[in-house]
Amino acid sequence: MTAFVPVILMKTEATMVIEIKSAVEEDMIACGNILNDWIDETPWMPRVHPHDDVVRHYVDFVYSNRCVLVAKDSDGFVQGFSATSSDGFVTGLYVAKSARKDGLGSRLLDNVKQDFSDGVSLWTFVANTDAQKFYSMRGFHEVRRTDGDNEENLPDILFSWKPSGEHQ
Repeated sequence: MTAFVPVILMKTEATMVIEIKSAVEEDMIACGNILNDWIDETPWMPRVHPHDDVVRHYVDFVYSNRCVLVAKDSDGFVQGFSATSSDGFVTGLYVAKSARKDGLGSRLLDNVKQDFSDGVSLWTFVANTDAQKFYSMRGFHEVRRTDGDNEENLPDILFSWKPSGEHQ
């Protein structure tokens, strides 16, 4: 699926210009590295796949099977990304550590919600309380929990967003 993605520019407090747009294949290495960095800095998150396998997965699979948006700075570096399946399921939303708390995640998520206006769903880990707050503050509602029926063997939560506050 190729979604129309409007270009959104924002200025952070550091006056960095950020552009959100559809990813190109070359962006996928940076996306994989952002995810790898998040895994490495998150104490409760087990490393299930080696760094190189994560990057290869983004290059070989995610790029061709997901609607991927990237947030690039004025130097062209990817500072964050979202990956969404054709049915509106967000499989990844990550922002580089140095760019967090500047609204990038919200901007990426707003674009996903605009592109998938019938509704969006995603999983987050129970241990990721920051993500739970982030999604709840943006209109997502908890649908169900599991006790760790995933490759990380970590309890997780399915969240859903519907326009106008509709619930699943």
